[in-house]
Amino acid sequence: MTNRKLKIIFGLLSFGLFIVLIIQLIKMPGGMILPGWFLGGMLLIGGLIVIMIISGLLKLIFRKGSFSTLFLINLTVLFTFFIYYFYSPTLKIIVPDGYYGEVNLVKSTTKRNILTIDSNGIGYLTKWTFNKTYARPKVFDKSGKSLDKNLVGFNPSTFFGTGKSCCVDSKQFESLSFEIVPDSLIGQEQYYSKDLIPLIDKRLVFFEEKDRYMNVDNITVELKK
Repeated sequence: MTNRKLKIIFGLLSFGLFIVLIIQLIKMPGGMILPGWFLGGMLLIGGLIVIMIISGLLKLIFRKGSFSTLFLINLTVLFTFFIYYFYSPTLKIIVPDGYYGEVNLVKSTTKRNILTIDSNGIGYLTKWTFNKTYARPKVFDKSGKSLDKNLVGFNPSTFFGTGKSCCVDSKQFESLSFEIVPDSLIGQEQYYSKDLIPLIDKRLVFFEEKDRYMNVDNITVELKK
C-alpha cells in the first residue's frame, strides 16, 4: 500500500478518533481546581510530543516511509489508547419505587455489576467498573420512571462522590455515591449520610488494607496501628 493511501486511511481514522476523544474530554470530571478537559488536554499534548519524537526515530529506521504517514499511524494508536484510558461506562441503575436518599455503589469482588439497588440504597460494582466510572448514570425506579431530574451529584465538575469506609476486620472498602431527592428538592444537595458497614453484603465487598491516613468529613486523620 502506498504512502498516500496510508496517509488518507490513518488521517481519516485519527480525525474520527479525535472527535470522539474531544467529546470524552468535555465530559471528564475535574480535579480540585482545574476542569477535567484541561487535565486531559495536558496529557494529550504530552502524548503528541512523544509520538512526534517516536515518528522521527521511525523515519530514520524506515527511510522509505514519510514522516507524516508515520505520524498519522502513531496518532491513531495514541487516540485509541486515550479513548480507552478516558472511557467511562454509563450505568443503568434501578432503585425501589419511591426511594429518596443516598445511593452507594460499593467496589466488589463480583464479576458482574449489581445495579438493582436494595432498600438501603446499595449496589455493587466490579473492580474494573468502579475504577473506570465517572459518567452520570441513567437511573430509573422499578416502575420504569426516569429519575434523571432528581439526581444530585457530588459537585458541578464531578458527579460521583468517592469514599472509603472503615473498618471490617481491620479492612476498608470503597464506594461511589450520589443523591436522589424528591421533586420538591430538585437540584438541592441534602447531604444524606449513612453507616454502610451494617448494611453491606460482606460476601460481595472488595476489602483492602486500611490506609494509614483516611479522610473523614473532610478532616484527614491518622489511623494508628
